[in-house]
Amino acid sequence: MNISHEPKAQQAIAVSQPRFKITGQMRFLAGLLILAALSLSVQAASVTLAWNTTSDPGVAGYNLYYGRTSGNYTNKVSVGLDTSAVTSGLLVGVAYHFAATTYNAAGMESEFSGDVPYTVPAQPQDVQTRVMPVGQFGLTLSGTVGHTYNIEATQDFKTWTLIGTVTIDATGSLDFTDTNAGNFSKRFYRTRG
Repeated sequence: MNISHEPKAQQAIAVSQPRFKITGQMRFLAGLLILAALSLSVQAASVTLAWNTTSDPGVAGYNLYYGRTSGNYTNKVSVGLDTSAVTSGLLVGVAYHFAATTYNAAGMESEFSGDVPYTVPAQPQDVQTRVMPVGQFGLTLSGTVGHTYNIEATQDFKTWTLIGTVTIDATGSLDFTDTNAGNFSKRFYRTRG
């Protein structure tokens, strides 16, 4: 199984604009003739898995298994011949392991596919800009308590520079100030974590 992952909810904020733009993609690939596409919504942590059908004419359907330990799958989703399944209620910051099986008309299952681990990433639930003294730019982040985020800046959306690392405190938010913002004609920000 192969996994390719990029945060979906990266947030970019222009200094000259108080709005923010969501960029990026998140992808998740797996095999047993399975191509698994992963999507994450900050409001509801869920994973949508989609796979290619098998060419075996004896296959009557697919089962998707997942749990918190590799090889110990505590949840099973039977999807018949559907080629996708949604798992919801996943906890942010928790590692999950996914595997799939096929079954025939008699209910006999194949071996598990290879294990695909995935940790649901925490993302800021809210980013707000603040009015600051000339030459400074401020962000207020709200998110998962105790989670650490990198603050990055760019002028061209091609080269990003790490300008700070912050951890959400017990209140669920934090303030970040870029005291170097005045050195740039324009600057954009994003959080990663």
